[in-house]
Amino acid sequence: MAVMHPAAYAPTMSAMQLEVVIDRESPVPLYHQLAEQLTAAIDDGRLEPGDPFENEVALAGRLSLSRPTVRRAIQEMVDQGLLVRRRGLGTTVANRKVHRKARLSSLFDDLEAEGREPRTSVIEMEMRTDERAAAALDLAADTEMLSVVRVRSAGDQPLAIMHNWLPPAHAEITLESLEAQGLYALLRKRGVKPVVARQSIGARMPTAAERRALGLRSGQPVLTMTRMAFDASGAAIEFGDHAYRAEDYTIDLMLDER
Repeated sequence: MAVMHPAAYAPTMSAMQLEVVIDRESPVPLYHQLAEQLTAAIDDGRLEPGDPFENEVALAGRLSLSRPTVRRAIQEMVDQGLLVRRRGLGTTVANRKVHRKARLSSLFDDLEAEGREPRTSVIEMEMRTDERAAAALDLAADTEMLSVVRVRSAGDQPLAIMHNWLPPAHAEITLESLEAQGLYALLRKRGVKPVVARQSIGARMPTAAERRALGLRSGQPVLTMTRMAFDASGAAIEFGDHAYRAEDYTIDLMLDER
């Protein structure tokens, strides 16, 4: 028999009451039934990123479930990246992760494809030299290039701090256009199309500036991505060195045996 518990969660958890249906005769474990329905509430927006999550004691009491059952459901959601446990703050709904496929695209494009609102804050934009970037772009070490540093957010949530270098031939880009569109979209409008890229992915601890820009806590790492993009002729058109909030980012790859 299915038992419906109108789970009137604490107001801070969600503006609306969630109904959880627990079927005690189902072969599906109770913890998994609970996890599936709470996951659905996150997927459809009834529970939003940052919402505080009711503690397991209160939740178990409301749903007439044992604490180990509720604890296991919550842990399953933590393991899936749907909930985050923070000392002193309790459990909250995690920020949605950005899923990037193994294709040549910008973070701006990926956010739009997921129906999210990309926002950009340009914190540096100037012509200057840099030996590492010049080498990546196959330019003389003393060549002045356009250096652009941006913070990319999804809504109000900062996701990445991105440092890009463009050769002089592609440097006629305005600050206003960079805040409104992705870099690759701007390049394409100028007839410059990135068709292939060499990319390296890693992880490290953030600098103090990165920690402030991304709102990271002490001890949180960043995912790093270094990319060199080329046009159809093989000419380097962009060099990027990016740092991402690791907990909000997933890269999906398809691998095959050669």
